[in-house]
Amino acid sequence: MSKKTVKFEYEKETKNSVRYQEVPEDGMAPIMGTLYIQKWFAGNSKTIEITVEKKD
Repeated sequence: MSKKTVKFEYEKETKNSVRYQEVPEDGMAPIMGTLYIQKWFAGNSKTIEITVEKKD
């Protein structure tokens, strides 16, 4: 198993959600790219972190 924490920064608001753009590590390609989170959960957060666990 392998875990990776991916960081996202606020990009813009849409009608019902907030759009975040991934901040890739130096020299690495993005893992997820763009992330949409519902406004009721995102609130006023300017950064989001998501941990992804890969199970082999």
